[in-house]
Amino acid sequence: MNRLIIFVACLFACSHYLLLAQGNAQNQGIQKISMVMYAIENMYVDKVDQDKLAEDAIVALLEKLDPHSNYLNKEEVKEMNEPLQGNFDGIGVQFNMLTDTLYVIQVISGGPSEKVGMRAGDRIIEVDDTIISGVKMKTPDIMKRLRGTKGTTVRVKVLRQNTPPLIEFRIIRDKIPIYSLDAAYMADKETGYIRLNRFAATSHQEYLKSFKELKDLGMKNLILDLQGNGGGYLNIAIDICNEFLAANKTIVYTEGASQKREDAKATQKGGFETGKLVVLIDETSASASEIVAGAVQDWDRAVVVGRRSFGKGLVQRPLPLPDGSMIRLTTARYYTPTGRCIQKHYENGDQDSYNKDLVERYNNGEMLHADSIHFPDSLKYNTLVNKRVVYGGGGIMPDYFVPFDTSRYTPLHREISYKGIINKVTMNYIDTHRDELRKKYKNFESFSSKFSINETFIDELIDAVKTERLSEQTDSSKVSADSIFTAKDMEDLKKSKTLISLQLKALVARDLWEINEYYRIMNQDNASFLKAVEIINDEKEYNKLLGTN
Repeated sequence: MNRLIIFVACLFACSHYLLLAQGNAQNQGIQKISMVMYAIENMYVDKVDQDKLAEDAIVALLEKLDPHSNYLNKEEVKEMNEPLQGNFDGIGVQFNMLTDTLYVIQVISGGPSEKVGMRAGDRIIEVDDTIISGVKMKTPDIMKRLRGTKGTTVRVKVLRQNTPPLIEFRIIRDKIPIYSLDAAYMADKETGYIRLNRFAATSHQEYLKSFKELKDLGMKNLILDLQGNGGGYLNIAIDICNEFLAANKTIVYTEGASQKREDAKATQKGGFETGKLVVLIDETSASASEIVAGAVQDWDRAVVVGRRSFGKGLVQRPLPLPDGSMIRLTTARYYTPTGRCIQKHYENGDQDSYNKDLVERYNNGEMLHADSIHFPDSLKYNTLVNKRVVYGGGGIMPDYFVPFDTSRYTPLHREISYKGIINKVTMNYIDTHRDELRKKYKNFESFSSKFSINETFIDELIDAVKTERLSEQTDSSKVSADSIFTAKDMEDLKKSKTLISLQLKALVARDLWEINEYYRIMNQDNASFLKAVEIINDEKEYNKLLGTN
C-alpha cells in the first residue's frame, strides 16, 4: 500500500513538472510516455531492462518520423564518426577477409606495420597469442584485437609466401589516417581527375593537395568524381564547392518548421572558378554529394554527368545522450541555390518502400533510359545564369545521362564478387608472381599498357568458383564437374569476361601500387568517366550542355 501511495505521489509530481515545463496541453504525449515508463519500472510484474526498453521506445518513435532520423548506441556512434574524423588508432594495414584468413592488401606508408617490416600479401594468423585464422572469427572482433590506444603494443604472427615459419612482429599502435580521396591523376594532358568517396574532416585538405599536384602537371580542366559518394560533413561539402564558385554565391540553404532559413555562401576566391568542370554522379551519390552537384549545376558552373542521384536532402542534427549514445534528428531540408528540394518523396514510417526506391528505378527503366524519368511542370526550375531547365523533386538529374550497362552484370559475376572469389584469386596470383611482376613492370604506365589477363588466370578463377561451390555442398561426392560449373555459367562468363578481366587487372594494380591505380584501370571502361573526358575536350558540346551556345 505504501509503495502504491509513493508511486501515485511521484506520478503527480512528474505530471506537474512536465506541465510546468511544457506549458500547454499539446504535450500530453510526453507526459504519457514518462508516466508509462515510471509505471513499468515501479509496478510491472517482472524485472525489465529499463535501458533496453528506453532504446526500443526511442527507435520506434524515430521510425515514425522519416527515413533518416535514427538512434545509435555508444558503439554505433564510434563506428559512424571514425571514417568521417579521418583517423583511428591501429597498426596501419588494409586487409581483406578471405576464407577465414586475414590477407594484408596494403601496408600504409609510414605506419607502424611498415616500420616493423610487414608486407602486402602477409596473412595474419595470430594476434596476442589468439589464433584468428580459420576459426570463423567475425571481422569486428578481429579489428578490436588489432586496434587499440596509441602507444600500446600488439604482437602478431604472419604467414608469408615462401617463408614457412610464422614471422612474429611487435607493433606499437599509432594514429592511422583514413583517406577520403581515392584517386587523383591526369586523365589526359590538360584534364585532371579527382575521386572522393565521402566528405570527411580531412577531405578539403586532401582535395587541395591533389589539386595543387595536378595543377603542377598542367591541369586546366577537372573531372570531380562523386559516384558512390554517400555524403558526410556539410561544412566540408561547402568548403569544396567554394573552390568552384565566386564569392557570395549561394551554395545551399536549409529550412525546417522549427529552423529558419540558413544560407551557406561562397566566401572567398576559389582555386578553380573558371576552368572546365565536369561532376560525375550516380544513384548512390547522396547528401553532401548532391549539395555540390546541385550548386555547380544551378550556377551553370559545371556539366553534371551520370544518373539521377539518390535524393537524400534531410538535415540531421546529432543530439548526444548521457550514456554516450545519440539520436540523429531531422531538423531541416537541403535546398539547392534555385530552391530545388534535394529530398525524394517518402511516407512517414514506411522504410521498406523508401529503401527499395533504387530497385524501383531500375524496374521502371530509369537506369537505362533518360526518357523514362518524368517530372511534372511544378518541379521545373531555371538555372541562375543561363536559365537552363532543371528539375526538383528528389536527387539531382544530370545534364548528360549515362545509362547503366546491365549486359555484363551476370549471376556469375555477382557470385564471384559477393563471395570474394575475385579477391581471393587475385591474392593467390600476387603471392605467386609479386617479385616477377615488380621486376617486369617498373612503373604503372608500363603495367597498364602491357599487362593483360590471360586464359590461365581465367581458368584459376573458374577453379576457385568450383571449389567454393563444392565446399557448400553437403555431399560433394555426388556432384559432377558439369553440374558444378554449367553451360549457363560459361555463357555468363562470356558476357562478363571483359568486366571480370578489367577488375582482375585493377586489383593486381592496387596490390602492386595503391587504390589510385585501381581506379586508373577501372576508368578505362567507365562509361561516365569516358563521356566526361569526351565532353570536356569538345568545346562545342561542353558549352551546349551548359546553355552558353
